[in-house]
Amino acid sequence: MQITQKTYALALVLLCAMHISVAQDISNNTFGRGIRMTAKDSSMAVKFGLRFSTLYEGFYEPETKAYADNVLIRRFRLKFDGFVVSPKLVYKVEIGVSNRDIGGVSEFTNGATRMILDAVLKWNFAGNFTLWFGQTKLPGNRERVVSSQKLQFVDRSLLNSRFNLDRDKGVQLRHHHSIGRVVVREIASISKGEGRNVTVKNKNGHDYTGRIEVLPFGKFTKKGEYFASDLMREESPKLMLGATYDYNVSAQRSRGQLGAWLDESRDLKTVFVDAIYKHKGWSAMAEYANRQTKGSAVVATDSTGRVTQAFYTGKALTGQVGYLFKNNVEVAGRYTSLIQDVETQRKDTKQYTLGFSKYIVGHNLKAQTDFTFIQIPETNDLWMFRFQVEMAF
Repeated sequence: MQITQKTYALALVLLCAMHISVAQDISNNTFGRGIRMTAKDSSMAVKFGLRFSTLYEGFYEPETKAYADNVLIRRFRLKFDGFVVSPKLVYKVEIGVSNRDIGGVSEFTNGATRMILDAVLKWNFAGNFTLWFGQTKLPGNRERVVSSQKLQFVDRSLLNSRFNLDRDKGVQLRHHHSIGRVVVREIASISKGEGRNVTVKNKNGHDYTGRIEVLPFGKFTKKGEYFASDLMREESPKLMLGATYDYNVSAQRSRGQLGAWLDESRDLKTVFVDAIYKHKGWSAMAEYANRQTKGSAVVATDSTGRVTQAFYTGKALTGQVGYLFKNNVEVAGRYTSLIQDVETQRKDTKQYTLGFSKYIVGHNLKAQTDFTFIQIPETNDLWMFRFQVEMAF
């Protein structure tokens, strides 16, 4: 007990010292840019950030007049990034600690929570070439690559939830070059193919991803293609066109890197085509996704012929447009159509969303609400209402 008490006392002293140090901080740290520190000899740097979102959601069924609602901490993230040894060797670590972030515990994650979102090193080893190694987002559709902190609506579309590539462990090679004012980026990736935090290899193949991006009018201001809404109010039109092809060999999860573990594996082929546009407060984004399997998507059925295990296959289309007023209030609309393969016995879905946002300090402090009308064949229509506050420093 004596050792424990001494250890506790030491920890308390260290915490107090850290608190005093932060309280007396007269550095250039500002809200929304994280807490930054650099070693005196410039051998390393670190930036720490924290963010969370509080969400209210309600569902109303007009035919039965039934209403159900919920309040939850949708996301809670700790973020670290910086460089070590040289600015050409950077790192990113992101940890999710909300229940929604760490859910999905299974034998394949060694019975442990899935706290680690990103843990990746990025080495700019030559010219415009950068090598990534670790666990992070794959170069999939634009909506997924945009951080959940920086969305135009409360959450991403149904296209993303069904077909995105999400995070995985592996290596990525990235390159960019310019042809006049046109910027071209190429990305190639080889990953495990089973998603984040999986500790047991359960398949024979890997996941192979290739993506190309073209910015015909040059770069966006402050990497504007990585956040929704035209917060920079681009003076001239900015456009990015992208396409991704992903081939996941012997996938065993229903959505590739996500979803339920199935009894059999399939090769999954996924294609994304997307675009994002911004100019003087106007913004627009559109995406198309198509996923197919080699062989039947259905893995198992019961005695009545009802599908009990199947991969998510089919196609989806989503498009959104918004306008940001000078008082930083934004109005936006989104349409999503999900068409799932008939053999999976999953129903198609259409969603119509109207969203309103107030950006207090950009995406670092904002309030957002949206209303969605949901249509599913042979099912009662449904209204969904959501309100969310996001804070990040």
